[in-house]
Amino acid sequence: MIKKHEIKIDPEYFNDVVEKRKTFEVRKNDRAYEVGDLLQIQEYNRETKEYTGRELWTSITYILDDQEYLRDGYVILALEILEVNN
Repeated sequence: MIKKHEIKIDPEYFNDVVEKRKTFEVRKNDRAYEVGDLLQIQEYNRETKEYTGRELWTSITYILDDQEYLRDGYVILALEILEVNN
């Protein structure tokens, strides 16, 4: 079953994802992410503590979950952009 996850991202990283320079997310695996799940990635300004209104939808295409390379409990999610809302 495909799940939807809402996550925050800093503006600099949001732009990198939109421009396809950053095709992954490093996340604590506290949501049981699975390949095929959808991420609603919302741009969030930490200084103002507000969402900017920009968001994008991605699909998780691959999950790297190898504790030899990652901190315990973290995963790298490979992303495919589905939609960008500016």
